[in-house]
Amino acid sequence: MAKEIKFSLLYRDMWQSSGKYVPTVEQLLEVAPAIVDMGCFARVETNGGGFEQINLLFGENPNVAVRKWTQPFNDAGIQTHMLERGLNGIRMSPVPADIRRLMFRVKKKQGTDIARSFDGLNDPRNLESSIKFAKEAGMISQAALSLTVSEVHTVEYYTKLADTLIEMGADEICMKDMAGIARPASVGKIIKNIKDRHPDIPITYHGHAGPGFQMASILEAAYAGVDYVDTAMEPLAWGTGHADVLAIQAMLKDAGFNVPDINMKAYMKVRSLTQKYIDDFLGYYINPKNRLMNSLLIGPGLPGGMMGSLMADLESNLESLNKWLAKNDKQEITLDDLLIKLFKEVAYVWPKIGNPPLVTPFSQYVKNLALMNVMQMERGKKRWSIIADNIWDMILGRAGKLPGTLAPEIVQLIKEQGREFYDGNPQDLYPDQLNEFRAEMKKNNWDFGQDDEELFELAMHPEQYRAYKSGAAKTAFEQDLAKRRAATQVEKPQPAPVDAPANGVTNNFQPRQLVINVDNEEYMVYISYPENDGIPFHPVNKAVPPQPKVVDNRSDFSNGKIKEVISPLEGKFYLTKDPSETPLKVGAQVKVGEIIGYIESMKTYNAIAAEESGKVTEICFSNGDLVEEDDILVKLN
Repeated sequence: MAKEIKFSLLYRDMWQSSGKYVPTVEQLLEVAPAIVDMGCFARVETNGGGFEQINLLFGENPNVAVRKWTQPFNDAGIQTHMLERGLNGIRMSPVPADIRRLMFRVKKKQGTDIARSFDGLNDPRNLESSIKFAKEAGMISQAALSLTVSEVHTVEYYTKLADTLIEMGADEICMKDMAGIARPASVGKIIKNIKDRHPDIPITYHGHAGPGFQMASILEAAYAGVDYVDTAMEPLAWGTGHADVLAIQAMLKDAGFNVPDINMKAYMKVRSLTQKYIDDFLGYYINPKNRLMNSLLIGPGLPGGMMGSLMADLESNLESLNKWLAKNDKQEITLDDLLIKLFKEVAYVWPKIGNPPLVTPFSQYVKNLALMNVMQMERGKKRWSIIADNIWDMILGRAGKLPGTLAPEIVQLIKEQGREFYDGNPQDLYPDQLNEFRAEMKKNNWDFGQDDEELFELAMHPEQYRAYKSGAAKTAFEQDLAKRRAATQVEKPQPAPVDAPANGVTNNFQPRQLVINVDNEEYMVYISYPENDGIPFHPVNKAVPPQPKVVDNRSDFSNGKIKEVISPLEGKFYLTKDPSETPLKVGAQVKVGEIIGYIESMKTYNAIAAEESGKVTEICFSNGDLVEEDDILVKLN
C-alpha cells in the first residue's frame, strides 16, 4: 500500500517570508473558505511567528484575529498550527516562564491545535518547557530541529537531538529547514534515523525554496518516511518562500505516494484572493527580489523568513553608507555590492561566534553583526567594533549553549571588555513578570480579555500593545502606507492625501522631518511631538517617559570643555532597554565606559558608552527618537 503523505498550508509564513505584513482579519476570513474547499490540506499554519505582533503594528487586536481565523478550520476538522520560539515565545527576546505558560493556554483556547516549537540554538533546555506547557494546555507539541550545515551539524547531531526532544515528551518532530540549505540526502538520513528509532512519531518537513534544494529535499524526506509536508501557493510560492503545493503534489504522486487531490477551482480562488491582497496594500511591503530564487544563499545560509526584512534594512544601510562615502570623496556602492559583501561577511562571522543555527532570532543577530562589520570596515574602522547587547547575550551563553566553539579573537574581546560567560539554564535569568503586567492592566483599567488573552498580549509584546491601545500604532501604520502609496504615483509630484483616523485626531499626521535652508546650507530637522489626547506620536518604551531635550545652563559649566557622545549608527535612541534600568538625567556624573543609552537598529539594542567622563549638560534626543549616524546624543562637561 502506498505511503500517505499529508499537506499543510503555510498561509502565515507565505506572507512573512515574502515581506513584512500579513493580511487583515477581514481578508483572512474571506480566503479561509476557499482554503477549506481546496480539500487537500490536513493542516494550516494560522498564527505564531510574527502574526500577533504584526496585528498590533496594524493597530488591530491579534486575539480577535486568531480566534476568527482559526474558527473556519476548526469547524472543517483541519488542524491549525502556530510557530513559537522556545525561550523567546513569539517575540525576539527571552520570555519569563509564567508568560510562556500562559501563551500556550491562551492559544489553545483561541483555536490553535499544534505548537511548533523551535530553539534558535537547538538547546533542549529551551524547548523542555515549551513541550511541557503545550501538553498541559492540551496542544500537540511538535518540537523542531533547526537545520543548518556545518562541521557541527551532522546527521548524528540531529538524530540525538530528536531522541532528546522525544524523551522530553514531544508528540511530533519537525525538520525545520528554515534557510532551505539542508542537503537533500542528509534530510533523508535524519528522517530515516528518527523513524527507525521512533516509528510512531509523526514527522513534518518544512523547507524554503530560495537556494534551490527544496523539491529534492521533499522527495528524499518522502522516501525516508515523512508524514507531513509544508506547502505554499502562488503568487507567494518559490523565491524566499516555499514550494507550491501543485508541484509537490504532482512530484509525490508520480513517485508513487498517496497524496490528496486538489480542487483546482478553489485553488484558483485562493490564488486570486491572495493576489488581491497584494494589490490592495501588502505588495508595498514585498521586495520584488524576494520573489526570486537565489543560490547565493547557499553560502551564508540565511533563512527565507528574514529576507524580506533584510532587503529593507539593506536599502536603509546603503543610503547611510553612501552618504558617508560621498562626504569623504569615496566611490559609492550599489545594493548588489553591499549584498555580496554581507554574504561574505556572514560566512566569515558565523563560525567565529559558535555556529548558531541561522534561524530567528539568531539569524538576525548573525546578519546584523556581519552587516555592522561591513559598515564599519567600509568606513575604515575595525571589525567587531559594534556588537549589540542581544548578540553578546547569545555569545556569552545567556540564550543557550552555542553548538560550536568561539574563535580566539572573540574570547580575547570578551576578556578585554570584562564580560563573563553564563552556563546555567537561560530561563533562570528571566524571573516571572505576570503580576507586574496585571498591575499595569488594573492601573489603566484595561480589560483582561477572554481567557486572560489581553493580559497575555501586553506581557508578550509590551511596547507594541501599549502603542496599539493608545492608537499610535494604527496612526503610524496608516502614515507609512500612505507614504508608500504616494511614492508609487510618480506622475503626481505631491504625496496622496492621507485620510484622518476615525476618531478625528488629525494632529498625528504631522511631519516627522523638515529640510530647512540657512545661509544656503540645507539641514535635516527631525521633529518630535508631545502626546495629544493620550496618543503619542512615536510608540516609545513606556517604562521611560519621553524625555524632552534638556540643557543645563548653570554657570559652573560655562568654563568646562564640552564632550560629545556620538551615535555610531542610525536607529532609534532609547535611554533604557528594560524597566529595571535608571534613565540618564541632566546633571548626572558619567564615567568612562558607562552606558548612556541604546540605539535600536535592525531589532537589536546597541549599548552606547561614554568614551570620556563628565557631567551631563544636555540630552539631545527624546526617548524613541530617530537618530542618524554621527548625531550628537549627549553632551558632557
